[in-house]
Amino acid sequence: MGKNYVDIENDRGETLRYRKHVNGRGLIAHGAKVHSSALVEAGAYVEPGAEVAAGVRIRRGAWIEPDAVIGPNVEIAELAHVGSGAAIGAGAKIGIRTTVGANARVAGGALIGDNESVADGERVATDRRGLRLAA
Repeated sequence: MGKNYVDIENDRGETLRYRKHVNGRGLIAHGAKVHSSALVEAGAYVEPGAEVAAGVRIRRGAWIEPDAVIGPNVEIAELAHVGSGAAIGAGAKIGIRTTVGANARVAGGALIGDNESVADGERVATDRRGLRLAA
């Protein structure tokens, strides 16, 4: 049986330890909280201080930065990036190669399509078709 963790050096020369999530084998940093029912696919990363609720699906290549909060039943597609301190509301969907900036807020049930960007600190709500609503 192989080891259940990986050590990775960051840009500042610090070594961070990641464990492989039991459901999907994605990498979870020491200090992150990920519910056991969440799916974190291999190739996805969840950084220290991030919180991932029950029923979340984080697809391969997605990256959740430190202190981000992902609500229940959120879908984060392949290669998406959720910035530091961002919050994603329950049932929201984040598309392929989409970036959610630092400290941004995505409302519960929002649909952020593929290849979109949510700016740092922006607050976004959408209708069921993904059209943004007035703030």
